[in-house]
Amino acid sequence: MTDDTHWLPGVGESVHDTARDRVGRVIGNEGPYIQLRPLAGGREWDADPDHLRTLTPAELLSALVADANARSRQRR
Repeated sequence: MTDDTHWLPGVGESVHDTARDRVGRVIGNEGPYIQLRPLAGGREWDADPDHLRTLTPAELLSALVADANARSRQRR
């Protein structure tokens, strides 16, 4: 999308960055980029809004469960 009418996610929205195949939560924007942070926290990254899509409720739940499982494995 190259016009000014395309969709932009709001702060707090969970999205999939298709360019990096990562899931994150929107924390803001800087210039033409949307700033994302992993759902469980961590280092943020900049994403092109043209490569973002909203997560379905099932995708969000799956991503949160995957993060929780990864954290539980690290504690051992």
